[in-house]
Formats: sequence, structure tokens, C-alpha cells
Amino acid sequence: MADFGSLIVALPTISAHFGTDLPTTQWVLVGYSLTISALLLPMGRLSDIIGRRRVYVTGFCIFIVGGLLASTAQDIRILILFKILMGIGGSMTQGTGMAMAVTAFPANERGQALGSSITVVGAGNILGPVLGGLIIGALGWRWIFYTSVILSVVSISTVMIVLDGTKFSRRSGGSVGFDWSGAALSSSILLSFLLVMTNGPRVGWSNPPVMIGIVLVVAFIALFVWWEQRIPAPLMDLQLFKSRFVSMAVAAQFLSFAANSSVRFLIPFYLQAVQGYTPQQVGLIIVPSAIAMIVAGPISGRLSDKYGLRRFTVGGLIMSTTGLLILSTVTETTALPFIVVALIMQMSGNGTFYPPNNASILGAVEESKYGVMSSFVNLVRNAGNITGIAIGTAIVTAVMASMGFQPSLAAVTEVGSEGVIESFVSGLRVAYRIMAGVMVVSMVLSFIRGGGSGLAAASKDDSPEPLPAKQS
Repeated sequence: MADFGSLIVALPTISAHFGTDLPTTQWVLVGYSLTISALLLPMGRLSDIIGRRRVYVTGFCIFIVGGLLASTAQDIRILILFKILMGIGGSMTQGTGMAMAVTAFPANERGQALGSSITVVGAGNILGPVLGGLIIGALGWRWIFYTSVILSVVSISTVMIVLDGTKFSRRSGGSVGFDWSGAALSSSILLSFLLVMTNGPRVGWSNPPVMIGIVLVVAFIALFVWWEQRIPAPLMDLQLFKSRFVSMAVAAQFLSFAANSSVRFLIPFYLQAVQGYTPQQVGLIIVPSAIAMIVAGPISGRLSDKYGLRRFTVGGLIMSTTGLLILSTVTETTALPFIVVALIMQMSGNGTFYPPNNASILGAVEESKYGVMSSFVNLVRNAGNITGIAIGTAIVTAVMASMGFQPSLAAVTEVGSEGVIESFVSGLRVAYRIMAGVMVVSMVLSFIRGGGSGLAAASKDDSPEPLPAKQS
């Protein structure tokens, strides 16, 4: 998380260094993100087969090599290539890390484990941009990669000292093969989907390449489902989603991320172009809401282990929806404390919702499948984020076009005329109202799926129980 946040801050400096436009430079970040998303499921499954610590440490080693090479890049295309290499390493650590955290705790403390993960994510979100700005100002953009390498070395050292080599290197029992075809199809689905959602708002949804991409997404999904139901050792056991508890938890997670990502993406445009704050000030404005998520995550995780899942998943979504509805009333002159309070409420809701919801999903599978399921949870997050940004952008720009202005977020910061600002704020209000509606759907799914008794009370009827292993 710290690496990702630092890189976002570094993009303008990297663009100026290589003399490239920002859309080209953004592929340093886009290529990295696409690689992680495309490889999450295969790497999660691989960790279940050959051992999680082995995949985790190998991923950090690849990340280190990629970071060292990226720090020496003399061409933007080479930098993008090495950042993709770092993405391969990142895909090996993201899902595996969560799986190991869950494995380290007993079942009745699963929410606490995932709440701690939320704390780490929130801390990375805060420290990444702040450290990135300081490092770039003092040492230059190449030190962003040196810092990532140093942090990775510390991580590997800690893993080797702290983690039980026997427990976390344990392999799946039996003769389990790796589903190469399933891995290729899942990667193709994610690459096609993310490219469509990234480019659709920019070039238009009726653009032929975008429409071809949509057809490919549908075709790859159909092929993946067909294949996974016929292979003895699938990449992911699709029988899991026959459980209403799991399928609704996943759907609620996706919708929640989609709704929340629109806030994180669009609010900096509002604060800078409309309210006139600098990027550094915007970062400081967002810090309190990130701290709220850091605090809410462990508390929600611990309490949901004791008192049940549903009251915290639904309660968290109510808080997030309220924050969105407050933000949907902003004007050009809305007072900053009003915005900060709304952001704090929205992010507190996120921190309250995610630990028990993730715990309910992971609680439905046996330990031997934690790796692939943890990767899937991260995949849902990435896909939801991209989808929310695409939909939010499409709504705002559509409203701007309907009011006779250029349908582009770039026009908001570059032109900044009174009419453009007014149309942007109108679009922002519409987008946040629609996303609040999406959050309400997520809330309904979380309520009707059940799971109100908590993981510790396994005897209750509405507790999630691990599904039986698929017989080959």
C-alpha cells in the first residue's frame, strides 16, 4: 500500500523526467495494477498447493528485483516493464498475506485477524503519499523504488524470523495439479474487464474496441465456468457460490467497493478544482478519514467475532451510505468541516464492514483453500474499485455534457471556468446519490443473507460453515 501511494505522488515527476505525457506515464501504475489483478487467483491457488510462505517470500524477492531494476530505468517503457515485474511479485504477496493472517488465528478470532489487516491497509494509504512526497522532494523519484526495496527486505526478514516454517509452508494433501487453463482464462477475464472499464469512459462505450472487449469478457467468463466445472482440480471451486451466504457476501463486497471508490477518486478533483486546495492540503484533509478506518477495522473485527457478523456488516454499510448522502449535497461553497465529517463517516463504515464480511467469506472454505479465496477477495476489491471509478466518471461527465460543457474531468482542472465547475459539482451530486443507492443494495444483500450469530457460536443455525471439499 505504501508503494502504491508513493507511486501515485511520483507520476508527475516521472513524467517530467522522461518528457512523456501523463497518460503514457500512468501506464507505470496501470501496468502494475493490471498484472496484480490478472495473477491474483493463480498465485493464490499456487500458494495453497506448494505452501504459502514459499510463495509469499518468492513474491517479495521478485518485487525487490523489479524495484532495483526500476530504479535504474533510463526509458519510460523500460520503467513500465520493470513495474510489471514488481506486479508479478505483488500478486504473490497480496492474497497470500491475508491467507496467512487468517491461518494464524483460530476460527473464532478470524474477524480480529482481518480487522488487523484493515489497519495495515489504512496505514499504508496514509503513509504512502506522505512519505512519497517527502522522499521525492529530498532524494528524487528513484528513491521511491529504493524505499520499496528496503521495506521488502524488512518484510522478508520478519517472515523468516516470525512465521512457523512448518505451518505456513504446508502443502495441500493429495496429488493436486495446477489448473493452467483456468489460470489463463481467469487472467484473460480480468485483463479484458479492467481494460474495458478503464478505457470505456475515456473513448466511449460504443467504441468498437471497447465493445469487442465486452464480448471477450462474457466469452471468457463462459469458458471459465464451463472449464472449472469439468476439471478434477479446478483453480476455484465454483460450487462455493451455490451458498447464498457466500454469493451475497461477495456481491455486497463488490458493490461496496464500487460505491466507495467513486468517493476516493472524485473528491480530490472537488477539493482542488472547486475548493482551491493544493494536492498536499488534499492529502492532509483525507488523513482523518483514513485514521477512522484504521480505528474501526480492528474494533469491528473483534466485536463481530463475539457478537455476530450481520449487525457490523449492515451497520458499516449504513454509515458509509450516510456519508455518501451527505457528500451528495455539496455545493461550490460547502464548508470543509462538513466534508471531513462525511468522509470520516464513510471510511468508518468501510472499516466496520470489511473485516466481518471478509471473515464470513473465508469462513465458508476449508483452510487448504484460504490462498485462492483470499486472492479472490482481493480481486473483488480491485474489480470493484475500477468499476466504481469508471461508473462515477461516466455519470459526472454525462451530466457535464448535458449542460453543454466538455465531458472530461481534465477540463475541470485545466479550464476551471465557472460553468465547468458548476456542471462538475452537479454531476458529482448525481454520482454520489446513485452510488448511495448502490450501497443500499449492498446493505440489503448483507441483511438478507443471514450470519447474525458470530463465528464463535458455531452451534447457531445462521453461522457460516465451511463447505465440503469438492470430490475429484
